[in-house]
Amino acid sequence: MSQFLETVVLLADDRTPIGVADKFTVHTDHTPLHLAFSCHVTNEAGDILVTRRALAKKTWPGVWTNSFCGHPGPDESFEDAIARRAARELGMTLHGIEEVLPDFRYRAVDASGIVENEVCPVFRAVADHAPEPADDEVSEWVWLSEEKLRAAVSAAPFAFSPWLGWQLAELPVRALD
Repeated sequence: MSQFLETVVLLADDRTPIGVADKFTVHTDHTPLHLAFSCHVTNEAGDILVTRRALAKKTWPGVWTNSFCGHPGPDESFEDAIARRAARELGMTLHGIEEVLPDFRYRAVDASGIVENEVCPVFRAVADHAPEPADDEVSEWVWLSEEKLRAAVSAAPFAFSPWLGWQLAELPVRALD
């Protein structure tokens, strides 16, 4: 697959856009604050899609996380970015996209020292079929009830991305179905 230039929107501390940067070079040990999103996908039964990041990922390889994340490009709506990344990462078309944590922001450092530093609104959406994920994005996936997901993250937080745990802590129970 050919790689195209994907940019991220850089932000000031007050969340004002201040420029753009190449996504593939911005994530370092000094990652600037930038715009992102997280999305939790549910199926018609209300179970949540949880994915394991591919081992080839630059940050948090092999950890379990929310359904998928991404970065809207300059002048791209969150809904368009979610649709684009859902198709690319999961082979899915989503509907019922809804923002559930509009002000989520986090900074985390993975074991290699790479920093995630994002203003990252959290969304939920519904899928009508199982994922057909891209191998370079997702190594495994499972549908879990919200109750089982919360219990797993609580029991073994080290196996999950830090942002998933922080999102679940901010979201009221039953907020994802």
